[in-house]
Amino acid sequence: RSSYSCCYFVLPCCFFDFHGKYSRRQSKKTQYREYLDFVAQVGFVCGFRVEEDCLRIPSTKRVCLIGKNRTYPPTEHALIDKQITQYINNRQTCPVVTHDRRVGFNHKDHSDVFKEAGSELPENETETAGTVWMPGFQPREKVEQIRNCASLPRDFVDDVVLSVANLLLNATPQKSCSNMHGGNTNTWNQGESLSLKEVAEHLNKETLKRLKSEYGGLQTLLKNNHQVFEVLNGRVHIRDWRKEKPSRKTKPEVKRRLSAEAFKTRLCWFFLHHPDGCSLPSESCPYAHGTEELR
Repeated sequence: RSSYSCCYFVLPCCFFDFHGKYSRRQSKKTQYREYLDFVAQVGFVCGFRVEEDCLRIPSTKRVCLIGKNRTYPPTEHALIDKQITQYINNRQTCPVVTHDRRVGFNHKDHSDVFKEAGSELPENETETAGTVWMPGFQPREKVEQIRNCASLPRDFVDDVVLSVANLLLNATPQKSCSNMHGGNTNTWNQGESLSLKEVAEHLNKETLKRLKSEYGGLQTLLKNNHQVFEVLNGRVHIRDWRKEKPSRKTKPEVKRRLSAEAFKTRLCWFFLHHPDGCSLPSESCPYAHGTEELR
């Protein structure tokens, strides 16, 4: 609808219609083939000669559709505009799966598509077709707000992390430790595991309200703080770095030398906040035990 001289290229991927998820209608085709035919049909309804090609990219969904030329003269642009509106309205009211035995969409059959677009609509629909295509449709904002807990204030995140960690540590009797920062294997307190629901019940209402406005809420925040927590099957654990398995990938010699020098850019949370200190000695911990180790 941009202009008569408009051309387009599209690489169909996720199965979406004009108003939400794509509803299958032809059970004799694969979902991907049916969706490609639907996108091609949209191009024909909009008056394009649709061409199909296959891209040389490492993806299972690499079929693209191209519209370079129109099937109608510029004088019929208003009529096509009405047909497009009718087609979109029909897509809202016909989420039915049919047993179509055709292998694919007939790329030469333009007339049947146009007939289908206007055949099921009352006369008053065609009169208003050229005004608004999708009344009530609300597109997302041009600048999408980041809502994965990454933009939350650092002080707020630190307070939640400390609160949850103390909750897990106090869920079992505190163990004594003779070497506060030496990582004594037998005495280091890993605390208890709690469900996300149990953790949420101990947070105040204001904190929960703030987290609910983020995608994934509390779980996302805890997973973002990979250094401190491990979230498995809906349960929260304090991460024990002694149990972390080293990567099996063989690194090039240069990378091995760099990793051996332990470029530490962040302070160790356990060294600063855990009552028993860090479970690892300084030379083994990927985080800095004190500002003097920061690089």
